[in-house]
Amino acid sequence: MTAKKQDAAWSEDLMRLTHNRAVLLMVAAALMWSTAGVVTRHLEAARSFEVTFWRSAATVLSLLVILPLLKGRSVFTRLPSAGRTFWLSGLCWCGMFTFYMMALTLTSVANVLVTLAIGPLVTALFSRIFIAHQLPLRTWLAIVVAGCGIGWMYGSQISGGQMLGTLVALGVPLAGAANWTLTQHAHRKIQGHADSQALASGQAVDLMPAVLVGAVLSSLIMLPLAWPFKATLHDVWLLGGLGFYQLAVPCLLSVWCARVLKAPEVSLLALLEVPFGITLVWLGANEVPSAAVLSGGSLVIAALAGNELLAWKERQ
Repeated sequence: MTAKKQDAAWSEDLMRLTHNRAVLLMVAAALMWSTAGVVTRHLEAARSFEVTFWRSAATVLSLLVILPLLKGRSVFTRLPSAGRTFWLSGLCWCGMFTFYMMALTLTSVANVLVTLAIGPLVTALFSRIFIAHQLPLRTWLAIVVAGCGIGWMYGSQISGGQMLGTLVALGVPLAGAANWTLTQHAHRKIQGHADSQALASGQAVDLMPAVLVGAVLSSLIMLPLAWPFKATLHDVWLLGGLGFYQLAVPCLLSVWCARVLKAPEVSLLALLEVPFGITLVWLGANEVPSAAVLSGGSLVIAALAGNELLAWKERQ
């Protein structure tokens, strides 16, 4: 009995999320997100919409296994009674899953990534406008520096005449900003209604299953666009892996981390996907980045490291 209590105490301590742990987990999530580029370089036949479909479908299958392990079998029975915040978060995840790939079919990768760089700023503005969150000066400075770094990395490659693709890409940071703001707002409600009666009444919203809703919607939207399928078995295996470790796991981690981290901080840490992705494609697919990419990526990392160092000193 004592051993069981010790195991339970250890498990509870492991699940207790501190700010430092949340930062490390968000860095890990960004690293997992960044693997998409290097993996897609090794696809044989799958392209554009079909890539998104197989990845989203694999995410659905992964979450159908992971969520019951984390939340219990009743996680799915509670979905019909979920509130508006839950379903809005699911729509946001769907937008984040689909807009990116759609934009890549309409414009260059550089245009898309430059557009994504405004994500932290949009998140900061959303959280300031909709939930009245005050941002420290260090976070604003980090957002600006990180955005400049990504703009420097790809700004010289932007081509004109591709406004539609840029507008579609704008849906990614908008959906992401809305999602992180909704997540933070929901966890504030959980903290405000911490007693068991409030939790039982459904006032607290668990947004982890919303990732599943987003993946299901993304799969359904992409299915007619991806048909007829051209992917080989090799491609399906690679994209299935992406659905598990590149979408399902890091997306759940990011929702968990948003319980502790502020919405702009989550969005800012997610930008690490860009320098991580460049490095992985360099090492795994021999795509050598330019000097502008290296210098811009250094700015992004410096901004994130500086923001977290100052935050750590403040907490001390």
